[in-house]
Amino acid sequence: QSFVASHYKINLNEMLSPRRSRSLARPRQIAMYLSKKYTTKSLPEIGRRFCGRDHTTVIHAVKTIEKFIENDQDLKQNVDAIKRQFLKVY
Repeated sequence: QSFVASHYKINLNEMLSPRRSRSLARPRQIAMYLSKKYTTKSLPEIGRRFCGRDHTTVIHAVKTIEKFIENDQDLKQNVDAIKRQFLKVY
């Protein structure tokens, strides 16, 4: 969460807020996608860590980001940059 918020230059609390503006929702979806891909956490557990969101929200986020990665080179590069930054630290 913090890597994604930092990459997009938004406050972590804003990213986790219930607001649905694209400038907050897309980074939130990316963070959910990365959480699912790079942790062993269950969908409900990931949802809880995103301020109590439902597991179906996490499923939607993962599918949405997977589709965008296939079709949007800029988003793919952003996700790859966040992954590289994360993997450097861990």
